[in-house]
Amino acid sequence: MYDPIFAKSFSKYERRRFGFCAFFISLIVALSICSTFKPRLHPLSIIGDAMNLRLSIVATQNMLEFNNTSEISQPTVDNAANFQLSIVNPVPNKLIVNDTRGSSRPTAIETTKMEPLCSILEPMADYCEIKGDVRIQANSSTVFFVTNGINRSAGNSSWRIQPYARKANLGAMNYVKNWTVKLAENEDDIPMCTRNHSFPAILFSVGGYSGNHFHDFSDLVIPLYSTSLKFKRDVHFLTTDTKPWWVSKFRGLLNKLSGHKIIDIDREKEVHCYTKVVVGLKSHKELIIDPSKSRNNGLSMHNFRQFLRQTYSLERTNAIKLKKGNTKRPRLMIISRKRTRLLTNDAEITRLAQKMGFEVIVDEADHSTNLSRFAQIVNSCDVLMGVHGAGLTNMVFLPDNAVLIQIVPLGAIDGFAKTDFGEPSDGMKIKYLEYKIKVKESSLSKQYPLDHPVFKDPRSFHIKGWHVLRKTYLDQQNVTIDLRRFKGTLAKAMKILHH
Repeated sequence: MYDPIFAKSFSKYERRRFGFCAFFISLIVALSICSTFKPRLHPLSIIGDAMNLRLSIVATQNMLEFNNTSEISQPTVDNAANFQLSIVNPVPNKLIVNDTRGSSRPTAIETTKMEPLCSILEPMADYCEIKGDVRIQANSSTVFFVTNGINRSAGNSSWRIQPYARKANLGAMNYVKNWTVKLAENEDDIPMCTRNHSFPAILFSVGGYSGNHFHDFSDLVIPLYSTSLKFKRDVHFLTTDTKPWWVSKFRGLLNKLSGHKIIDIDREKEVHCYTKVVVGLKSHKELIIDPSKSRNNGLSMHNFRQFLRQTYSLERTNAIKLKKGNTKRPRLMIISRKRTRLLTNDAEITRLAQKMGFEVIVDEADHSTNLSRFAQIVNSCDVLMGVHGAGLTNMVFLPDNAVLIQIVPLGAIDGFAKTDFGEPSDGMKIKYLEYKIKVKESSLSKQYPLDHPVFKDPRSFHIKGWHVLRKTYLDQQNVTIDLRRFKGTLAKAMKILHH
């Protein structure tokens, strides 16, 4: 307590001196106490404590960024959660700070970063890129990733992947096996390696809609090219849901992408081990490679078509350039379907095209067709035409600046037509023309009255589902072209070739 009597015994100046002395005596006592209880206190240790706290916060944030899958359902083909499985990998760079809890000797504290393992964010396909100790056990359809002490979140640590690039289509995915990608510790019950490989592997399904020419390229060939090109042929192809005839059909192309023997993984009894495995294929859109989504600058539809030309010995890189007085006739191929969406008057169309100056070929490939031979025939043409269907996929073999004419049947399927062939044509440097038929050009005009919903309200068939839509407009509709109308489309194609 402040004593006024004591204060009056001294002058104002003397009282101030006493105050300063008391402050310094208190400071000395405080430092003595600190020295007694923490003799190694150093100003830099305060900085060290701050750094330790900061690193602890960073580590906590990194652990929180590691996805906890205990509350995330398994991805399915029709309802996949937007989820990326991540692993924690040490970063080579280390920060040196003082550990104030023991010796004053500096210690190294590793920071960590998150790297994606599986991606199910893309609309077309799920895939995993696994780097490390990877073991593939076929009899359990499981890909084990041995984490060797890498921190991982508690809860579910396995994910189901269907390695086929059409995940939203239940019809296709019914024919694709489920594979499990599973994180495992050394002490877990995991299989031992019986065959070790020094090169990477890609595991993919040949199920789904394989065998349909469009899906062969859109779901398999182009995604496989996009996924494997960076390995420069030093990659192992592991096929599941294998169809031997499909592998034989595309043998030449597969051998250009991989220098190793293809393994039907479903038949394997051994445990194959790799240091890098890709489960599934990367796919962007129908018959499209998006360079902006790839780290490899060499990925594009232009380069893919160059790859096809090398694979199948396709000589022509550019379509004919017509000039006045040029007697050379551009070549037109008519894809003649045999089962559905038949072009019933292809003979009349042939004669019309010939009169207009085209050389005409009528053909269609099937399962038994030699793909290399057919690719060379298509490459010799300047115009490819046909009713909407898988046969138009042969546009991939056309030379640059060639013309594609798609005949679109009734049924409000313009969107499908544009997505499947209209949009991809631009990336292939192919000129695209579309011919939409009228009611009188459709065989449906002979099956239904003109005021029927099949003509007036095609959307009502769309909402009933793909099965009804396909049966009505794709399986039961043939086309008879109005030659007068179609002549204008052929004239446009001829004009384009005068480039």
